[in-house]
Amino acid sequence: MSRLSPLSEEPISEEDNNSKYCSKKGHQKWRSWLQNHFSLLIFNKKQSDIKILLSVLGCPLFPVSLHPKQPISHVASSAHYIIQHFTAATGCRKLDGTVKNMYATGKVTMAMADDQLGSAGGAATGVPQKGCFVMWQMAPNKWLIELVVGGHKIVAGSDGDVAWRHTPWLRAHAAKGGVRPLRRALQGLDPVAVSDMFSLAQYMGEKRIMAVDCFVLKLSTDQTDLADRSDNTAEMIKHVMFGYFSQRNGLLVYLEDSYLTRIQCPGAHPTYWETTMGTKIEDYRTVEGVMIAHSGLSSAIITRFGDNLKAGPTITRMEEAWTIDDLAFNVPGLSADCFIPPQEVQRDYPDETLDWRSHLHG
Repeated sequence: MSRLSPLSEEPISEEDNNSKYCSKKGHQKWRSWLQNHFSLLIFNKKQSDIKILLSVLGCPLFPVSLHPKQPISHVASSAHYIIQHFTAATGCRKLDGTVKNMYATGKVTMAMADDQLGSAGGAATGVPQKGCFVMWQMAPNKWLIELVVGGHKIVAGSDGDVAWRHTPWLRAHAAKGGVRPLRRALQGLDPVAVSDMFSLAQYMGEKRIMAVDCFVLKLSTDQTDLADRSDNTAEMIKHVMFGYFSQRNGLLVYLEDSYLTRIQCPGAHPTYWETTMGTKIEDYRTVEGVMIAHSGLSSAIITRFGDNLKAGPTITRMEEAWTIDDLAFNVPGLSADCFIPPQEVQRDYPDETLDWRSHLHG
């Protein structure tokens, strides 16, 4: 079994479901793949929008796995210097060896955005969906999140061996690829994980974003992991993450990731889905001596393109405002048993029949 990539489950159309190029057998397989991977069956628009929002923004995974600490090479020395600045600014190294777990609660407001303007210059066009979440995490790769938005509840987690999620429309299913951290945790909530993930990143130079001069670090999914997250219907071509660290105070102020998937129905032209997601991270406050981000704004853009799309590329935009209400370390009673996957995932895990395309990734 493998685990899946961040940000996924892009919206689908009737054109995809009824492709005239597919054979009957291939068509059935194609429809099954769409249901398992994207899960966005066409009901009324409100329900469809909620599914898209939760699938893409709810709980995507980080592009790369959290590997054991490695010696810092000369190539990564610039990134190491930037991360040293970050750890000093957040004070997170005092947590090493002392924090066994953490939990956080917060609120979210999600909405579809204007297709042309997006979050940078346009207001949300869909009905805002308000909700809340609670997240637990235990080192090294155990985490669990419950998110309720618009009357729909999704749950996702990892026991360190398999990542999974449960939605009202797909029930419980596992993810492809290696176990990876929850992206939401790296949006300033877990500075130790941020420093560990980016310490071996590639230094990309300097860039001014949101009126802040930043150092930019890049992480990329390697070809082996991309292959693990692919199958004979969908090929993940790339997945990259950029972290923007303030030159002035050293804090992580923006995360941006992008991934590209090639999907092909037997006998048809391939279709490409590119998902990009940017998160503004702000309102750092001290929690038990460590600087933790308490609010932010995420914006996602899904672009579908290919030779078989007569109308040209289609673009779907959405955004989420989030705030943290409470965060604590070393929660009493939290054990590894709290992260055991649902029975359906445990039963199907050896068969490698279910997957999860969203960090929910993707």
